[in-house]
Amino acid sequence: MHKTRLIYLINPKADCFTSKPLILNKVLYSPLAGLLQIASLFPREKYELVLTDENIEPVDFELKCDLVCISAMTSYVKRGYEIADSFRRRNIPVIMGGVHPSFMPLETLQHADAVCVGEAEPVFGRILSDLEDNCLNGIYKADTSCDLCSLPSPRIDLIKRNRYINKTFIQTARGCPTACAFCAEHLMNGVKYRFRPIDDVVEEIRSCGDKSISINDVDVFSVKGRTKELLTALRPLNIKWQGAVSCRLAHDEELLELAAESGCNMLSIGFESISRKNLKSAHKMGNNPDTYARLIEKIHSYGMMVFGLFIFGFDSDDEDSFPETIKFAIDNKIDACGFSVMTPYPGTILFYRMLQEKRITSFDWDKYDQGFIVYESRGLPPEKLWEGHQAAYRNFYSYKSMLKRYPYLGKRSKTMWLLMNMFFRRGEVSGINVPEPIISDDTSLEFMPSVPITPLKEEWRNLIANASAVA
Repeated sequence: MHKTRLIYLINPKADCFTSKPLILNKVLYSPLAGLLQIASLFPREKYELVLTDENIEPVDFELKCDLVCISAMTSYVKRGYEIADSFRRRNIPVIMGGVHPSFMPLETLQHADAVCVGEAEPVFGRILSDLEDNCLNGIYKADTSCDLCSLPSPRIDLIKRNRYINKTFIQTARGCPTACAFCAEHLMNGVKYRFRPIDDVVEEIRSCGDKSISINDVDVFSVKGRTKELLTALRPLNIKWQGAVSCRLAHDEELLELAAESGCNMLSIGFESISRKNLKSAHKMGNNPDTYARLIEKIHSYGMMVFGLFIFGFDSDDEDSFPETIKFAIDNKIDACGFSVMTPYPGTILFYRMLQEKRITSFDWDKYDQGFIVYESRGLPPEKLWEGHQAAYRNFYSYKSMLKRYPYLGKRSKTMWLLMNMFFRRGEVSGINVPEPIISDDTSLEFMPSVPITPLKEEWRNLIANASAVA
């Protein structure tokens, strides 16, 4: 009989207000969806699991474990490396995965015994076999995409659920055909949607016991026929849910009605910019700023909130872009907004483009949090970009703006609206997360990124090759 092994799963601390327990000692969103999915791949009869989210509790560096698994995004991967180094000094093997290690495996191997690149499910059998043979080593990368028809349910029993406001994330699909230049999704999971069986999704929701969930898909409205089946299946569950949708199908009255009937209370939409030129440069072809206002009004009419996402720092942006965007958001009563500074994450098309143009001013991954400025914008000096980004949050979440945008009429949840707005106001406006305007303290790139999935566009394949040659 095999000895039970202890596996320690760790999510490193992120210096971001959405991961800080700002209200009622709770974090707004649990960042653990990926780790919980990984946890489900360990057979329960052979492995005992311990999970730590460093955003809410300290890492137990004295824990006697057989393997440490760390998942990290770019902005907190350096903290992940520190944690990994500490355990390896005790001769405990470490495997790292997630977005940043998937794009920077050679860098990650300086701090870990092994790296899982891309989806873990297809290679996890090999990982476990090597762990049993004490030869876990190197890069584990699948040759094929994961079959979502056999995806196990995440181990939600492992997290401290009382420490998160939004804690249950249900994934129904992977992949994204939009292929935005600033995004990693299509390079991690491909440009074709892959779907889980709807019966599996329904069973996972039933078994989790929560009546409020987040659907963790890039676009819940991905394919109309399948979306109708999913929303129809959600309707009898008597839940409330939120999820992201693209502008492409978000106008569809039939889908909006079904979403509202199935319990949707908020839709997140990546508007990104109110400039057509900016959207075209980012390959965001499905967005049309001329239709934004009508779309927001339409979603509101079904009693659902709109969480709008915008990016500042496109090459066509100027000083007028900030007040024009905020005026649009306030006038159209967008319920909540997230404003980001353009960030060339390693391995994205944007990164390779800026690398070739020698416009990246810092490779300090701590600064890749969508608040610091790590590149040269062609339209704005860094000071103006920084000031405009700060002013956007300050003005949108001012009390005057909140009073104007408050959902006095209609069926939108006033409690949820207040929670979101007060959380963002406290996180961004109060100065909890205010970076410096200019960052140029680390301009060396020791390891080039690589993409888990090669882009389909020949232009982008050539860009990656040329940028790598220049670097």
